[in-house]
Order: sequence, then C-alpha cells, then structure tokens
Amino acid sequence: MISLTNIELRRGVKLLLNDAELSIHPGQHIGIIGANGSGKSSLFKLLMGQVAADAGELSIPSDWRIAHMAQELATSERSALDFVLDGDPLLREVEANVEAALAANDNNRLANAYEKMDTINGFDAHYRAEQLLHGLGFYQSEINRPVNSFSGGWRIRLNLAQALMSPSDLLLLDEPTNHLDLDATLWLEGWLKSYIGTLLIISHDRDFLDNVVTRIVHLEHHKTNAYKGTYSAFERLRGERLALQQASFEKQQKRRKDVEDFVARFRYKASKAKQAQSRLKELQRMESIAPAHVDSPFYFNFPAPKKAYGALANISQATLGYSDKPVLKDVNFDLHPGTRIGLLGPNGAGKSTLINSLTGDLDLLEGVRVYGENLKVGYFAQHQLEVLDLQASPLLHIQRISPTATDQEIRNFLGGFDFHSDKALDPIKDFSGGEKARVALALIVWQKPNLLLLDEPTNHLDLEMRHALTMALQGYEGALVVISHDRHLLRNTVDEFYLVANGTVSEFEGDLKDYQKWLKEFVRHAEIETTETSDAVQDKKTNRKQTAKNREKLAPVTKSIRELETVMKQLESQLKDIQDRLADEKMYKEEQKKQLNSALATQSDVEKRLKICEEKWLESQDQLEELERLQT
Repeated sequence: MISLTNIELRRGVKLLLNDAELSIHPGQHIGIIGANGSGKSSLFKLLMGQVAADAGELSIPSDWRIAHMAQELATSERSALDFVLDGDPLLREVEANVEAALAANDNNRLANAYEKMDTINGFDAHYRAEQLLHGLGFYQSEINRPVNSFSGGWRIRLNLAQALMSPSDLLLLDEPTNHLDLDATLWLEGWLKSYIGTLLIISHDRDFLDNVVTRIVHLEHHKTNAYKGTYSAFERLRGERLALQQASFEKQQKRRKDVEDFVARFRYKASKAKQAQSRLKELQRMESIAPAHVDSPFYFNFPAPKKAYGALANISQATLGYSDKPVLKDVNFDLHPGTRIGLLGPNGAGKSTLINSLTGDLDLLEGVRVYGENLKVGYFAQHQLEVLDLQASPLLHIQRISPTATDQEIRNFLGGFDFHSDKALDPIKDFSGGEKARVALALIVWQKPNLLLLDEPTNHLDLEMRHALTMALQGYEGALVVISHDRHLLRNTVDEFYLVANGTVSEFEGDLKDYQKWLKEFVRHAEIETTETSDAVQDKKTNRKQTAKNREKLAPVTKSIRELETVMKQLESQLKDIQDRLADEKMYKEEQKKQLNSALATQSDVEKRLKICEEKWLESQDQLEELERLQT
C-alpha cells in the first residue's frame, strides 16, 4: 500500500499540498484531477522520488516496480520498436546475456539465459511491443523508423507505448490521451481495464476516466480529497456538497438556469430519434451536475453570429487530398446554419483533410467548393497555437482584431477564459499549452463565426475548461463540425455523425457506441486483409519472373527515396532558419510587420511541402519493403 501522511509539498514558494492524506491500495485504478497548477504532476514526481516532500511521510513498498509516461519528447536514432522494447530493462539485460552466450559458445549460460527469457515472457516481447504500437495508431511500415523521424505528438505516443511495455506494480500516466485520436483512446481504455497493477492517471477526459478508474482523488485547496467511484460519481457528490454552501447559492442558481434554458431550447432539436434520446439524457444529467462546476473560473458564450441564408459551405463531387495523392473521393458535403456534425473515422482516414478542404487550406484535386454569402469561419487546430504572437498579450491579440474595442470590454471578455488582471496583459510566451489553447479559443469566440471547425479542441484543456467549452458550444447558433477524442464533448454538442473511412465521407447511422462496434469490425477486417495480403505475397515468391521484375524496380525506388531525403533535409534546414528568425524578438516590432507576415507565409509553405515529401517518402519505403519481401 502507498500512504501519504501529513504531506506538505511546495514548488518554489508556491504551496501545493498541506497536511495532505492519501492511501492507495494495490490494484486500485485512480484518477487524479484538479485545476492546472494544483500539484498533480508534482504528486507524480513525489511518488517517483524525483522531488522530496517538504514535510510529512510518504511510504511506498520497496519492491514495487514503478513505470511512468515521460512528458519530454523522446529523442533517439533507434527504431520505434526498439525504443518501446527499451521500456523493459530486464528484457534487454536477458537479451544481452543471450547474445554474449552465443558469442562465447557457452551452452550452459545460453540455457540459463533462455530459461530466464521464458520466465519474463521475453519470447513474445517483440509481438507485444508491435501490438502496443498498432493500438496507438502506428502502421507496420512505421515501426522501424527512427524515433527522431516522428513529429512531437507521435513521439509522445511512443513514450506512452514504452511505459505500457514496462513491467510495473505502479503505473503513472500523465495526460495519456492528449495526443491520441478517438480510435487510439478506445484501444488504450481496453488495455488499461485489464491492467492488474495499481494505476494513477492524470486526465481531463471525463469519459476516459469513467471507463478506466474506480476512484477519484481531487486536488483542491492544498488537500487530496478522495471519492469512491467514477468521475461522474465524483461530479454528483461534489455538486451536492457545493449546493449546500449558501455563499455560492446565487451563482449556482444562475448556472442551473442556463442549463435549464438550454434543455428547453434543444430538447427536440437533434436530427435523429436515437441521438435525440441520448442527447436528452445527457442534458438532464448535465442539469443535475451543474452545481459541481459552480466555482469554475471559466464561463463564456458564443455571441450570436451574423445571419446567413442558404448553405454556408458546399463541397460537391470532390476529390480531396495532397498533390497527386487522393485521400477522399466523391465527397459531397453541405453545411447550413444550425448544422452540427461530429466526424468519426480511423486514424489517417482523412478527417483533418476534410476540414482543411473546408477552410480552403487545401485545394480540391477535383470537384467544386462554394462558400455562401456572409460566411465567417472560426477554425481551431493545434498548429494554430504555433502562429500566435508569443510577444503579445491576450488583450493585444484581440485589440489587433478590434482596434475600437475598449480595454474594459476586452478584459471582461477575457475574464471568462480566466485571464484576469495582469494575466490579460502578460506576453503569452511563458503561457502553458492549456493557456495558449484558451487564447486561441478566445480569439475565435470574439470574432463571432457562423461556421466553427474544431480539430481536437480539448487537447491541453483541463476538465473545467472542457466543461465551459461544451456549455458554450451547446448555445452556439452557427454551424459546427468537430473532430475530437472527447466523447462527452461530442455527445453534448453535435446532432449527427459523419463517417470518414475507406476513402469516402458518409452519414453514420448511429451513436458513439455504435461507432465503437463499427471500429472493432473495421480493425478485424483490416487484420484479415493483412493476412490475405501476406498469403498472396507468399504465393508470389514462387514466381521467378515476377521476382526478376521486382529486382528491376528496386533501383528507381531507392533513387527516389534518396532524392526525397535530400529534399527533406533542405526543407528541414530552411524551416529551422525560419523558426530561428521567428524566435527573434525584433521580428515582432511594428516596423518588421511585413517581414513577419512574409516569414509566417514561407513557414506555412515549407511545412506543407515537407509534409508532402514525407508522405511520398513513406509511400516509397512501403513500396521498397514490398519489393524486398517479394525477393526473399
């Protein structure tokens, strides 16, 4: 058992925990929640021995193996598969013993090493590591790529895979779903449910917590308050407690009235009967738990957008994709005022491609795209955080959009995003990822869009901000298209789902539970197809003529790979030069505005070209691997 007794924990002069008490029993699955800065990550560091308590006593069984998900980006020239296998140090030690015994021709030592390998289930380690990678969204063709060749979000996934590979009695996961899509989140849920050790998870995904944990520890007012049950149970219990506090009665009643008004307005608005029933249940539940969020620092609404008549955007008979690589074909997609769509589909199927085609960031390969009159798009995606002016404050960002707005108007608005007093005036360069995401969202809300396109908007947002965003989206009167792994957000903000899969876009008849069933079938069929493809390849081995042709094909493919690698190196160097220029504070002075805009445009162009090259490189690698297999 782990016990914390009268723990005091500080970060510098800031008090995080004071006289905190907590008992954690073997096998418990616990969700750790609390506002940003309340000490969740510091609690993990305390358990891992990276920081010491300022007072009190921490007790952890000395023989417990602790595994944790690293937060810093992985940096390695080793392959993704080897990086994940490195998560099991004992396996690596036994593998080294096997190699040494083979090199020394020492049969006794080899027998002992093989016996140890069997004891630690090492013979299937490579298979288990591959399954972890596949579950987290990596393709078979990617598992031998160097870690450094992946983007930041995918390296975080590798950190997660390495933590899951590590044999452990205590597993510590800090925001494991932040860089996952819905498919990978569902897979991770299943994996963690079967984990027999003690599990502590910091997460802002309420559905994920509901499905994985059986206890909640809420860090609040420097204490560790433990609740039995799921996050939903915690929310109800906390709501009941706060409802009894007379001091918050008026605010509580206002928040409850907001939810009641929304229920009355949208009770029968869902477009499908099954979804309408599900939506109504969710609304009724949200009404009952409203008091649990009465002390949230976030509260904002989308102002009524400019009226639009007819379609806001239309894509017809279109082929969407990049350069000469089609991703989606025969796409017909209409967005009218009041349309509320959630996009579902496997990783890499083209959901973001569809949104980028709607915004105009991607040209259509074929077909027609028409925008309606008075269209005003609000687009949120993670890369937009990177183009915020790091030297500017939240207030200055909005002043640039609306020069005639008063400081007090802007301050009142920013207060709903918890940017009060000096925080509204501070440059965002030192803001956390969550704070930058709130700035980006605030900019969108301020501009009163009548079409909202949201690509994973909840990444980096804590539970209270996610709740505030959900509430605001419920009252939003424009059209909405959402990609999100946050099922609670999807269930409570959209009226219909579209499925992006197998190169097509179509209406999905069902809810998120139906999609989970569809996904299982999709994965099962994909595995069957992979097996059939392998069998077909095996049959071709006997065909010498085909093998000879494949040999002839190797040379141009290899040459193409080398050429692409040269171009990618040049583009990466060019991108680094631009990023170095953008890091220079002088670039953000008023007289440098033209150069800044030029640099940002060049950065965007280089990033697109690099992405196209990387995709072609991956295709060429797949082709090369296929040809090489045919010759073996």
